[in-house]
Amino acid sequence: MEVNPYDVIIIGGSYAGLSAAMALGRSLRNVLIIDGGKPCNEQTPYSHNFLTQDGRTPREISDEAKSQVKKYSSVKFYDGIASKLLKIDNGFEVETQSLERFKSKKLIIATGINDIKPLIPGFKDCWGISVLHCPYCHGYELKNEKTGIMGNGDFAYEFSKMISHWTKDLTLFTNGKAELTEDQIRKLQEKKININENEITELKHRKGIIESVVFKDGSKVSLKAVYAKVPFEQNINISQDLGIEITESGHIKTDAFYKTNVYGVYACGDSSSMMRSVANAVGSGNTVGAMVNKELIEEEF
Repeated sequence: MEVNPYDVIIIGGSYAGLSAAMALGRSLRNVLIIDGGKPCNEQTPYSHNFLTQDGRTPREISDEAKSQVKKYSSVKFYDGIASKLLKIDNGFEVETQSLERFKSKKLIIATGINDIKPLIPGFKDCWGISVLHCPYCHGYELKNEKTGIMGNGDFAYEFSKMISHWTKDLTLFTNGKAELTEDQIRKLQEKKININENEITELKHRKGIIESVVFKDGSKVSLKAVYAKVPFEQNINISQDLGIEITESGHIKTDAFYKTNVYGVYACGDSSSMMRSVANAVGSGNTVGAMVNKELIEEEF
């Protein structure tokens, strides 16, 4: 029988992947982390709402995490991008973009997600800096500031309701005709939340710090920050390669212990959770590491 050189391959070496690797390294497992070095929050200046790490840069946190994981000699790193996942007789095979292949008994997907930004000039430059996705990560620093929300329909209404807890100076930009019910419009007006239906042409900014939202008619509104929800895609074609189930929201479907529908494959971090935060990624990775080790023990005992 062919022996897999690794007990576990982890695809993705950011917070979730590194956390899983630490748990597995401490469990004496041979682990390979495959990572391309492009985290989704690479231009976010500060990370918040993570106990003991509040206010540090994402890079500082990940660099320290990686240095700690490297102390476990059974954990190895590969700098590259996984391009194909295969189920083989006694585990899995991962092929990289450079056509190198690695085999393991178990597979952890910690690849995060790829945000698909709208083609509005300035949006991409401000994403993660002053165009934000999460008030729990950034809302405290922007409390009571002049803030906008980009969105429409039910999502925009619910997001407006949430953000209004952090600031009362709030405008909803629907970027076209508002798709809100009469009751939703009435409620927003009662809460003094402005609704702007003008078509957005640009986000004026200085080094990612938004200054104003510019509209097709030439008018503009000055702001400190904008919240937005953008569509996303998985960073690797796991559904086609392995037949892993995806939820309606686009996340990898897992059970409470982060198992996918494919035996031996787990997923953690942003790829499988709507709760996009560093703390959540670290927590899910820690649990996955323990669950994978337990499954290996059960098979070996």
